[in-house]
Amino acid sequence: MQFDIISIFPESFASYFGVSILKRAQEDRLIEIHTHNVRDYAYDKHKTVDDTPYGGGAGMVLKPEPLAEAIEDVRNKTGGRTRIIVFSAKGKPYAQEDARRLAAEYDRLILVCGRYEGIDERVVELFADEEFSIGEYVLTGGEIPAMIVVDSVARLLPGVLGNEISAETESHTEEGVVEYPQYTKPEEFRGARVPDVLLSGHHKRIEEWRKDQSEEMTRKRNK
Repeated sequence: MQFDIISIFPESFASYFGVSILKRAQEDRLIEIHTHNVRDYAYDKHKTVDDTPYGGGAGMVLKPEPLAEAIEDVRNKTGGRTRIIVFSAKGKPYAQEDARRLAAEYDRLILVCGRYEGIDERVVELFADEEFSIGEYVLTGGEIPAMIVVDSVARLLPGVLGNEISAETESHTEEGVVEYPQYTKPEEFRGARVPDVLLSGHHKRIEEWRKDQSEEMTRKRNK
């Protein structure tokens, strides 16, 4: 899968995508991640990409012209099943079911990162297939949401995790259900012990315990 991220701060992605699982996935050519600077599509010598909002109010809004040209240029470079996603506080809440759908149905995601007070609504109306929010809070830009979508979608692609069983058993794989608690060595840490059932080697009992724990933790989360 290919991820194209359109941002006025493309340099903010290098550190996160340059380590661990996502770095290996790129090296193994399981995914491609490309960043594109909106300022490259600005018209004036100052590379202006924002302006004051019509109707007044605080902050600045990303201008439609450079952003639209960036989206069109990126969209036209390669084909495949493409989805254009815009991030904003008023978007649909992003969930694991969205990650699964995007991983299964598309070859390419174009992720458009807003900044300041957002982007001109005409760009959303003309280009966005979906508009996502990652929570009921406000961020300074769409770069962190873009990282979240890349990470959550990429790890569902074959070969990226190296162990597909992990992706099948973790939280939210079944809608609304969270994962059971995990433990590792040592057996005792500051007076707290690993549950005996996990040390028993009895696979059926371990499976039953994990199921019970998952159900209990889901109940507590949903109270």
